[in-house]
Amino acid sequence: MQIAAIIVAAGRGTRAGGGLAKQWRMLAGRPVLAHALEAFRAAGIAPVVLVLHPDDFARADALMAPGVLRVAGGASRDASVRAGLAALAGTGAEGVLIHDGARPAVSRALIGRLVAALATHEAAAPALPVTDALWRGAEGRVIAPHPREGLFRAQTPQAFRLGAIAAAHAAHPGGAADDVEVALAAGLDVAILEGEEDNLKITHPADFARAERIVGARGQAMDVRLGNGFDVHRFGPGDHVWLGGVKIAHDRALVGHSDADVAIHAICDAIYGALGAGDIGQHFPPSDPQWRGAPSRVFLAHAAALAREGGWRIGNVDVSIICERPRIGPHADAMRATLAEVLGLDPSAIGIKATTSEGLGFTGREEGIVALATAALIRP
Repeated sequence: MQIAAIIVAAGRGTRAGGGLAKQWRMLAGRPVLAHALEAFRAAGIAPVVLVLHPDDFARADALMAPGVLRVAGGASRDASVRAGLAALAGTGAEGVLIHDGARPAVSRALIGRLVAALATHEAAAPALPVTDALWRGAEGRVIAPHPREGLFRAQTPQAFRLGAIAAAHAAHPGGAADDVEVALAAGLDVAILEGEEDNLKITHPADFARAERIVGARGQAMDVRLGNGFDVHRFGPGDHVWLGGVKIAHDRALVGHSDADVAIHAICDAIYGALGAGDIGQHFPPSDPQWRGAPSRVFLAHAAALAREGGWRIGNVDVSIICERPRIGPHADAMRATLAEVLGLDPSAIGIKATTSEGLGFTGREEGIVALATAALIRP
């Protein structure tokens, strides 16, 4: 089942103070909304729809990446969710996780449990049982105790079969506190999953300090892996080479079973190496005829997907291309853009460097091209 996500972040969040909508205030060096988005991307959820106030579209430019969409929200939470649901039409998604952008500390584990629950339930949501004594009060005084049995503190993300929640929202008059309320009004059965204390919703100014501690502690415990890759291809007859996903006119071609893109092959091996997943030849054997002449971006997309499935985010990629000719500099920006698109990264996270071997060795004799690559994988 393909699962998408909607992150609702169109509100103004005035109770949190600071003069800026809370989802855009900085938390551990990044906007609150960026932390929520990263959790879903790290869990392999795509597409992710950001529902934003129209005035905030420019603020979201730095968050946009392949698989991330943005739409304008409405005057109410209900209207914003409906806008997010409409954006998922035609994407092939069968399930959806709906999340509040003011919950930056949602964990990959919780997202995984909700996705698993949709295999057997039409809806599921995380919650924590109320353990404190409850009172009813008025005008600053206690009126009466209130039983706490059977009461839960609701959290997001809340998970639904897409068609069912879309129909429920279409039939609902509006004014619901969350999407579970909309689902219950439509007669959907909602399973309760155990929530997480750290999955707090930032509402008041004091909540930022707690969120900073939680997110900061996770950052300190972050798992980072580095991988390196090396590849070489010799020259043969032809009129172009493929490097970094870009076709470059040249008086010879690189020889290989696929398109012989030595730069992409090195990057693939760097990612596979960081994952402990072997090398490109194990995943795409040269003996398999289906890969003859294949574009190497297919291999790179596979490596990136394998990383996402393991809960890893690709932090950055750096590649050095060693050859006398062709000149790499005029094509570096195009390579950076192509690689960023395939990997789902900002182009600033892609390093393209070129050098010669000063006429020495087989690269100096223009017999072939070498590429060296490094990839950093990050998992919270």
